Amino acid sequence: MPRIQGCDAFRVAMPRGRRPESVLVRLDGGDAVGWGEMAVPGGAAKAGRAWADIEERMGPALIGLDWDRPEDVSAAADLGANEAAAAVDTACWDLWCRTRGLPLAHALGGTRTSIVTGARISPEPALDTITGRVNQAVGAGHTRVTLDIRPGWDIEPVRAIRQAYPALALVADAGHAYSESAEHLAVLEALAAYDLAAIERPFPARDLAAHTRLQLRTGTAIAPDVGDLETLDAALRLDAGRALHLRLDRLGGLTAARSAHDLAYAAGWDVWCSGCGAFGIGQAAAVALAALPGCTLPSDVSDPAGGPVFVTPPVRSSGGVVGVPLTQPGLGHEIDEERIERLATRRMRLST
Repeated sequence: MPRIQGCDAFRVAMPRGRRPESVLVRLDGGDAVGWGEMAVPGGAAKAGRAWADIEERMGPALIGLDWDRPEDVSAAADLGANEAAAAVDTACWDLWCRTRGLPLAHALGGTRTSIVTGARISPEPALDTITGRVNQAVGAGHTRVTLDIRPGWDIEPVRAIRQAYPALALVADAGHAYSESAEHLAVLEALAAYDLAAIERPFPARDLAAHTRLQLRTGTAIAPDVGDLETLDAALRLDAGRALHLRLDRLGGLTAARSAHDLAYAAGWDVWCSGCGAFGIGQAAAVALAALPGCTLPSDVSDPAGGPVFVTPPVRSSGGVVGVPLTQPGLGHEIDEERIERLATRRMRLST
């Protein structure tokens, strides 16, 4: 039975501001350490709240804790917001697996040896720019693209991409920007003509009834925004969708994300995953999660090429495929601790 002897947290900024900051968590079990990551897209206020969650509540609850499995620390992870909980929970899984010499993917129940990858395309002012970026993603081997849409910028870019790539799996992420107005519903229903893999987050997250009504009106799978298991359970009962995007930071880590996968898989929903953060740890955790059998759509799990490398080997796609590390324990990657400590703008350490 491992005992957590220390909890470190690092707030780290990518050199020269090329990518967002992350908060990294390292748990010391004596014979091994485990790592987790959360992105900090919300700036200083969000980072401060996450830091306080770890320093004042989660970290102290973990120090000296005896545990048999990562699920045993869920009470500690519940002491803060989901983003901070995701970093702590992932670090617990990594530590537990490294202590026992188990690959994380196998410990979670994964059955895949490789992950087919997708890519996300942000809104652009020109259609040729959109299709050019999709061309780059397809050229890199990605077989699913998620396009961010918004009212007034939806049908035309989707049509352009579909005409250029008839067989590409295409997800339209609406970012909660639509309502049940006649105009918006007409657009969302019209998108079904373009054979989308899913329409993600069309309405505010709490309005599951609106998602149910839209799902009844369209043959395209609706993917509601799910931030906890209770919301997913309600969405399943209401038939509020047929697809689930597993976001580690939204769900609070691997423990909850695996449970969400199991529920969605049993209901026959399509599932895909995405990592979080810029330092490779969140992406490595998403690779292990995407190895689960119900992850039927290509996942956003590869770290962008061209930047600094903090995990070895890098979490990179080769021809649209990322291998699942099955010969090394835990996340399956070595963490460049020295470089992380050197770049950290803030550090916290708790120990027995």
